[in-house]
Amino acid sequence: MNLGNNLFHARKRCGLSQEDVAEKLGVSRQTISKWETDETVPDIRQSKKMAVLYKMTLDELIDFDIDVKEIQEIIDQTSEKTEEKVDWTNAWGKKYPILLQYQDKVNIPGYARRINIMLDELKQEYQFNEQEAMLVLKDILYHVWKTRKDK
Repeated sequence: MNLGNNLFHARKRCGLSQEDVAEKLGVSRQTISKWETDETVPDIRQSKKMAVLYKMTLDELIDFDIDVKEIQEIIDQTSEKTEEKVDWTNAWGKKYPILLQYQDKVNIPGYARRINIMLDELKQEYQFNEQEAMLVLKDILYHVWKTRKDK
């Protein structure tokens, strides 16, 4: 996304009109429009004011991705009870079919044994509970995968 698009989506997410933002920042509505269409860019002071107005950091505003923000808000609003009802393998399997297909091909007990050892090590060494150990291991696995992917 570009900065203008980020500004537009951040403003819309807050339910503000261009007029509202212009009034709060002391600029014209046309100025807001020019920023949102990338005709011009706001200076750093105006950018900071917009970030505060939109309840974001300046970095978040610059890198704003409406899809990621919406997903984060849904995660924040989802209760533990609701999470337990979701079949995550099936849900992600629609996007990544391998999740629905690997069970007959992979030596699951062998991998599960090694994963259990790593989980126990995390719990003992860092006094993590079961869920914390699993989340840490999942995050480590993600970082390893991302590093390998970026090579």
